[in-house]
Amino acid sequence: MTRTVWYPGHMARGLRKLRELSEKLDLLVEVRDARAPALTGSPFSEQVARFRPVWIVLSKTDLAVEEATERWLSFFRGQGVRAWALDLRKGNLEPLLRAAARLRPSHRELRLAVIGIPNVGKSQLLNGIIGKSTAPVGGIPGITRGVSWYKGKGFLVVDSPGIVDPRSHREVHRRLAWLGSSKSDVIGGYEDLAEGLVRFLGGSSMLERALSSWGMERLDETPSDTLRRIGVRLGCLVKGGEVNMDLAGKRLIEAFSTGRIGRFTLEEPGDSRPWEDEP
Repeated sequence: MTRTVWYPGHMARGLRKLRELSEKLDLLVEVRDARAPALTGSPFSEQVARFRPVWIVLSKTDLAVEEATERWLSFFRGQGVRAWALDLRKGNLEPLLRAAARLRPSHRELRLAVIGIPNVGKSQLLNGIIGKSTAPVGGIPGITRGVSWYKGKGFLVVDSPGIVDPRSHREVHRRLAWLGSSKSDVIGGYEDLAEGLVRFLGGSSMLERALSSWGMERLDETPSDTLRRIGVRLGCLVKGGEVNMDLAGKRLIEAFSTGRIGRFTLEEPGDSRPWEDEP
């Protein structure tokens, strides 16, 4: 049976460790993907926000629709949450670091934790804060497996593994897989997830934009047929000229998650989640 949730053991251990450390922290900075700021929220941030400040950094802004990112910043700030939108590959962390430095106690470094779900840019932010590349950085969910401290100028920073919420609806985990924050081959399979992505994009003009990047047009057809055409276009063929649908799905998911087929934002502030009404 195909799994609908990816939650390896190191995530549970990391969450327990963060809970133990939370009382010793001054600030938590949560990294979220600008393409889906609600879906990529950490299951830990709501718990700790009751007694510690939690700031939000929207990462991967170069992959999101700029106007939508601005709406998300306004939304968070309207909720009284400090928030920034940053392309972490370029750095430019000075506004965030200056604001954090104001919280530093006079007798020691500021104790700060970088938190978030897998593959949203936590290690990139950590490297920017401490000023050197000492944390693993990559596009593989789950690359940071322990909780480690790093010393920076005026900061003592704790890194943690990406932690998803295993109690979330399966649709949340499917959409996280589209963004590269969950493992497609574990929670649903590439063909099924890619057809779901085509179906979602088909509800708006986003599908036309995605297909146009490959010189394709939108047709009146099923998501499966669209994925099959993508497979033909990308050469995902096997003996006899048949399309390897799993490979076609993988290529589509990878192209979408890395931004090779354009900038997309999957949700707006206040969007409903109809699956949450399911019994």
